[in-house]
Amino acid sequence: MRSRPVEPLLFLLPALLVTAAVILYPALQTVWLGLHSFVLFDPDSMRFVGLGNFSAIVADELFWISLSNSVIWVVCAVGLQFALGLVTALLLNQTFAGRSLARALVVVPWALPSVIIGLMWTWMYDLNLGVFNDLLMRVGLIDAPVAWLAQPGTALAAVILALVWQGFPFFAVMILAGLQTIPSEHYEAAAMDGASRWQTLRFVTLPALREVIATALLLRTIWVANSLDVILVMTGGGPGYETHTLPLYAFLKAYSAMEFGYASALSLVLTLLLLGAVAFYVRRVARQALA
Repeated sequence: MRSRPVEPLLFLLPALLVTAAVILYPALQTVWLGLHSFVLFDPDSMRFVGLGNFSAIVADELFWISLSNSVIWVVCAVGLQFALGLVTALLLNQTFAGRSLARALVVVPWALPSVIIGLMWTWMYDLNLGVFNDLLMRVGLIDAPVAWLAQPGTALAAVILALVWQGFPFFAVMILAGLQTIPSEHYEAAAMDGASRWQTLRFVTLPALREVIATALLLRTIWVANSLDVILVMTGGGPGYETHTLPLYAFLKAYSAMEFGYASALSLVLTLLLLGAVAFYVRRVARQALA
């Protein structure tokens, strides 16, 4: 019977068309807009500027502020999410009463919409009615209520804390799933060798979770680097530009200033930066795996 290699492609064609419509076309449209000066208020003034938008970005002080905030945002949020998720996964892997309920409850922050989380944490930080000020004043750590989201020194840290609470269940679930795959013989051998809990964690658990952790860190880094909803709800980028990240800057340029050309160029720069960071991370993880 003659083989018909065209048939598999025909079965894949609907999925390829949907992918092209949902991903490929918007990506090409973004590249095209990034090479043009296009303000939605004056669509007739569209003109090709080549790399003009990118030259303007390099000279844009707000771009560098946003990039700096984005680096702090990603490193701190993902790092704290991972640390808290790892501790949570190790605790949930133990046997105790109510473990099933605890495993179900830990995913609640991850399941809530980002807008709800932003509003909830905004109320918790409220100057007059917020639970943070009330608790800190009760224990004597502060003498007067603090406007956490309105002060330059605390705004970014306050928003990062909200994002950590939202995202740590992702790491907890991923790592907990990885813990279930580690053979018990490894722990028995470590116990026979007299390894302490810290040594068991360092030399048995973490090496066995290397691939899970690498995948979780990569995915979460991409998501956090592109996220803007929690910041938009809680501070809108303020006070001043203290919580102004690169995705938020591109969003505001597009939907507040209606400068779609410049916003597209900002999005392309963010994409290239993420691709570079991901490539560097993947190469480093691959080298460690081969070592």
